[in-house]
Amino acid sequence: MSLATDLAPAISALRAGGVIACPTEAVWGLSCDPENDAALAHLMRMKERDPAKGVILVAANIGQFQPWLSQLPLAMHAPLAASWPGPNTWLVPDYGRSHGLVRGAHERVALRVTDHPVMKALCEAFGGPLVSTSANRSGEPPAMSAAEITAIFADEVAHVVQGELGGNAKPSTIRDLATGKIMRP
Repeated sequence: MSLATDLAPAISALRAGGVIACPTEAVWGLSCDPENDAALAHLMRMKERDPAKGVILVAANIGQFQPWLSQLPLAMHAPLAASWPGPNTWLVPDYGRSHGLVRGAHERVALRVTDHPVMKALCEAFGGPLVSTSANRSGEPPAMSAAEITAIFADEVAHVVQGELGGNAKPSTIRDLATGKIMRP
């Protein structure tokens, strides 16, 4: 069975407004359609997350972020291109593009082009960026296995994508694109 076939139930769940669980570079994550009101609200309830915090968007390639990057000065594209794909999340000006629950109380949105094969394939099959946030309740450690997903979230997730973690020891570094300041090492 191909990865695309394996992902068909996950893509159906995403398109239906569900939240899915999937392996990422360092921890298990929760993903949903970043433009679906109900999916984003469900995700925030599941995580018991303060909506003001916002969430990260991941993409399969830099082109999937074109709606967010098209208004950026050309010089600001270089650090993005130099660090992607990989475990580097950048805070970029949002220009009103993102859903309020994605952006949170911020004027910037967190973007990452993933190099994790399952996450990349999910974004490719979905046809655009997805929300990616650690699979945990607020303040708790993130899930490190599919079994932990089931123990924590039971039937709150619409689908669990099988796969392996990427082997990174910690979640992605978060940097502010305008200042270069590291927000999360």
